[in-house]
Amino acid sequence: MGSGLTVVVFGAYGHTGRFVVAQLRDRGFVPVLSGRDAGRLATLAASEGGLEARPASVGDPASLDRALAGAAAVINCAGPFATTAAPVIEAALRAGIPYVDVAAEIEANVDTFTHFADRARAAGAVVVPAMAFYGGFGDLLATAAMGDWTTADEAHVAYGLSSWHPTAGTRASGVISGQRRGGRRVRYANGRLEYHHDDLQTLEWPFPGPMGPRAVIGEFSMADIVTIPSHLSIPSVRTYMTVEAARDLSAPDTPAPAPVDESGRSAQTFLVDVVVRSGGRERRAVASGQDIYAVTAPLAVEAVDRILTGRTRTVGVASAGEIFDALGFLRALSPHVSLELLS
Repeated sequence: MGSGLTVVVFGAYGHTGRFVVAQLRDRGFVPVLSGRDAGRLATLAASEGGLEARPASVGDPASLDRALAGAAAVINCAGPFATTAAPVIEAALRAGIPYVDVAAEIEANVDTFTHFADRARAAGAVVVPAMAFYGGFGDLLATAAMGDWTTADEAHVAYGLSSWHPTAGTRASGVISGQRRGGRRVRYANGRLEYHHDDLQTLEWPFPGPMGPRAVIGEFSMADIVTIPSHLSIPSVRTYMTVEAARDLSAPDTPAPAPVDESGRSAQTFLVDVVVRSGGRERRAVASGQDIYAVTAPLAVEAVDRILTGRTRTVGVASAGEIFDALGFLRALSPHVSLELLS
């Protein structure tokens, strides 16, 4: 448990940030609220019983240093991460504290591995990007499914979302990613990221019950194509998205998530089906739950708890499946996620 340790949440007043703040409090941590909008921070601090608010901007390193002073760790919830990740990681390295973020942006996560791996390892620091529904969750599931395999031929991550009401942050991050790709698409094949102009195909994915087979967009690439091959020897990683959810995301008039329970979760449900194949063999991990943004909070906070209690396997920049005991981590999420391993 948190035992009163302070954890800075950068982007605390955002949709996901609020879930992270609540989860930290539930786990016994003391959240410190940070972000660039002092007014929104003050409002959130008042609603949370007077938590400390420390305004900071990624363009002002000194303000980030003040925000992180005396904290045990920082969780970055402020997208687009192409803009925020590097400055907050730099501040965490200066402060000598672990950094965790919830970035779903493929290129931003590549940047983190590329630019900070050597420095973080040399400093004995811990930097965990994509510790969220996209990226970290799929990586944990793929790692758990691999079991004692050291290599596999391919990994497939199929997202069965009942709907997808994107937040403003999701939309803003999507715009940045689109600009960086110059209209191209991206996939992980032949052991590397490939940018291309191929049309995306619609196919049927055999989700297990009760969802059952559904139409999905093939190669609907998410952050898993960065996190999984960062430590697993798998030359082909593909991700898929249910057609309905993909349409919701692409429609400009799809509203933001609406709460349906006292915790603020939306009615959205998800089923993530991960399949790894080697030769003629296949292993599978299936997880289900409610609200992809809400479930990101226990993922990020469980990561911080494990880092601060020494339950890690490496230092430097590392994805969830590399730095944590994947199966143990997933089982710790049992209040929020149902898990099944099949082989």
